[in-house]
Amino acid sequence: MIDQAQALRHLVHSKDSRSARTTRIITVTSGKGGVGKSNFSLNFAMALQNRGHSVLVFDADVSFANIDVLLGTPAKYNLIHLLKGEKSIWEIIQIGPGGLQFIAGGSGFQDLVRLSDEQLEYFSEQIGKLHGHVDFILFDTGAGLSKETVKFIAASEETIVVTTPEPTAITDAYALVKMLKTMGHEPAFKLIVNRVADEREGRQTADNFRQVADKYLGLDIPVLGYIPDDANVMKAVKRQTPLAVAFPDSEAAKGIDRIASRFLLEEREQKPKGLSGFLNRMKKLWS
Repeated sequence: MIDQAQALRHLVHSKDSRSARTTRIITVTSGKGGVGKSNFSLNFAMALQNRGHSVLVFDADVSFANIDVLLGTPAKYNLIHLLKGEKSIWEIIQIGPGGLQFIAGGSGFQDLVRLSDEQLEYFSEQIGKLHGHVDFILFDTGAGLSKETVKFIAASEETIVVTTPEPTAITDAYALVKMLKTMGHEPAFKLIVNRVADEREGRQTADNFRQVADKYLGLDIPVLGYIPDDANVMKAVKRQTPLAVAFPDSEAAKGIDRIASRFLLEEREQKPKGLSGFLNRMKKLWS
């Protein structure tokens, strides 16, 4: 009987799966916790998948790794098993609802900063095997300004920043962008405004954020969209079922769906550098 790891290896090496596919790296982050970042990451991934794109969600939250909890699929293995050399990359990939692939973080990312050169090389080599395996890898980072989060953002080609209309969320999101800019890193930031009362509030929040970023940081940050405040989101969390599965017709799910459509439309105009560029930048930042 073929196990999950064998099936994944067969998939990545099949003739059709690697035909000129470039795996795109996207980091999803926020300035503070509690703004719905992980929920967005998960349901955004499913929206992309529903449009025929293969996606892997990588839980890169050092302190509160919870993608497996939101999926209702306890992870048998996580990143720490890879870092210790106990499991291969194929063995730590888990399968959630709808066939969504994910890697649980656990406490593994805290160990990344203490890796030896040999261990970092092994980690990079294993992650590099994902090239061509999926269209998108979404790194769901921790909220705030941890060293690990900053390094993942700096290594990525683009970063989606999730905020809400709440003043503290906006202030912290701006602080995150400012820190990356001050450090000399300028990934392509894109903005999501979550939990808006209506489109007017979302647009006003986004416009204010963009104006300040342009005036004081010289950054033009596009807005991918707005997600309505929706009680169904919390209901889905309590069920440990993705919103896209539990309440596909909810206003929040529709909002995320629109964001996925816009994102893919804009992606057609870009030429991704792929996984190798991300890994090269990551090794420089962690060495």
